Amino acid sequence: MSPEIVSELAPTGVLRAGINLSNFLLVTGRSATGDPQGVAPDLAGEIASRLGVPIKYVPFKSPGELADAVGTGVWDIGLIGAEPQRAEMIVFTAAYCEIEATYLVPAGSKLRTIADVDASGVRIAVTARSAYGLWLDRNIKHATLVRTDTLDSAYEQFARDKLEALAGLLPRLLTDVEKLPGARIIDGKFTAVQQAVGTSPKNKAAAAYLRGFVEEAKSSGLVAKLIARHNVRGLSVAPKVSHQLP
Repeated sequence: MSPEIVSELAPTGVLRAGINLSNFLLVTGRSATGDPQGVAPDLAGEIASRLGVPIKYVPFKSPGELADAVGTGVWDIGLIGAEPQRAEMIVFTAAYCEIEATYLVPAGSKLRTIADVDASGVRIAVTARSAYGLWLDRNIKHATLVRTDTLDSAYEQFARDKLEALAGLLPRLLTDVEKLPGARIIDGKFTAVQQAVGTSPKNKAAAAYLRGFVEEAKSSGLVAKLIARHNVRGLSVAPKVSHQLP
């Protein structure tokens, strides 16, 4: 392992991994000591192991807060969705896994397809600054986005105010649909959230290493193993791209 890579990724002697606690697919529990557990923490732990340094988890309540902290020096790697807005501040690997995002509509809705939802008069409840929320910010042309701070508040506003659609990750919507008689999930997806590993743009050698690590983690079966270990449904290994470990 190159000393340059280690010094960039663990300047304090510890790999500080920013973890988004709101992603219930990638963070599925807590250890006895309070550390996050799941696919994302395990992947960060594997990176620390290869660097030969201890891991320290730096938890954030939302991906937006994690992304905002990139310039503060509180984390060395961040595990969140790789969206264009975030890529202006963070250098990302290719995705290591993907999560489909779609819509939930109430009983009696005339909305049948993904395209139907982007229409005048349609109000879409969405968690602000989530990866799929950022996609909707860029792509919705006619519908109105009703943004809330959390997954739970998005659902609550959708139900309370009788909004026309709720945007979300498919696994969460599969839970939400059971709470509303007659509600249904629209077939297909409007995007697939690309979960990746990011670091500061100043970490040139580290960024190249992380890109190679992620490709190896996919091709070796490590990512699939972590998904199986934590029994996560709705999470799939992202397609491989061509990179080599330095």
